[in-house]
Amino acid sequence: MPSDLPSSTQTAPPQAAVVIPHYNDTERLDRCLGALAPQVEGQPVEVLVVDNGSTQDLAPLIAAYPFARFVTEPSKGAAPARNRGVAESTAPWLFFLDADCVPAADWLRTALAIGGVEGILGGQVTLFDETPAPRSGAEAFETVFGFPQQDYVERKGFSVTANLLTTRSVFEAVGPFDGTLAEDIDWCRRAGRAGYPIAYRPELEVAHPTRSDWPALRKKWRRIAHEGYIFHGTAPGQRLSWALRGLAMPLSALVHLPRVLTSPRLASSAERRAGAWILLRLRLLRMGWMLSQAAGFRSGRGR
Repeated sequence: MPSDLPSSTQTAPPQAAVVIPHYNDTERLDRCLGALAPQVEGQPVEVLVVDNGSTQDLAPLIAAYPFARFVTEPSKGAAPARNRGVAESTAPWLFFLDADCVPAADWLRTALAIGGVEGILGGQVTLFDETPAPRSGAEAFETVFGFPQQDYVERKGFSVTANLLTTRSVFEAVGPFDGTLAEDIDWCRRAGRAGYPIAYRPELEVAHPTRSDWPALRKKWRRIAHEGYIFHGTAPGQRLSWALRGLAMPLSALVHLPRVLTSPRLASSAERRAGAWILLRLRLLRMGWMLSQAAGFRSGRGR
């Protein structure tokens, strides 16, 4: 007689989908999946790596991590990759992680324990260096200022997608990530306007590498400058306001300088001086970008 109960040979459907976008960063993806590997065994999860058409060989990773399903999304960008991961999965809970992040040993267990909230949960993002000590100026700067996730969540109303939990029902109600904007800010704020709450959960932890040099840090902040300008608005009055913010960048550097020079996270006075120099250099550069944007010149996003 047929039974509605699953047989011992049937596999229970997954409760959560872990979605990881990737593009030409196999070394870090290997590290990410290696940290996930001991966590997924026996857990009701599906892990999807959504690749943006990498030219690097993925075959060794596919063989090494059979628990992960690799999907190709031809549209470039993390937003289309995340959207594809959601579409390819079936689980009612969605856990977003970045390929360059290292989830803590209890990340998945914690996510399964606190997930399922009809809203957004943003976890803690700590930082680590990929190069030997002493830190470069870029690494020192990022150690002090990188990923203030609690501030993002509690004051600015968004979580970075490097460590974000939600549900499929919330995602479907809010809609997909928009790759033309800062997709994490845009999506979380759309969710907020739709009435979904957001909360910070420090026990949900991933580690992210610091940018190791000036070109990498400059690329990151050029993208942020572009996204910030679009969010601020491009009408004449908004562009004037953006220009005034740009002119305030040197003062902002002086205000934040003590954070670098007194930071207990930095190991030496040399690291503090290097970080301070990057702070000043970056704020002056941002002033130039912002004034150019306000004047109507195009600012590239970078990747």
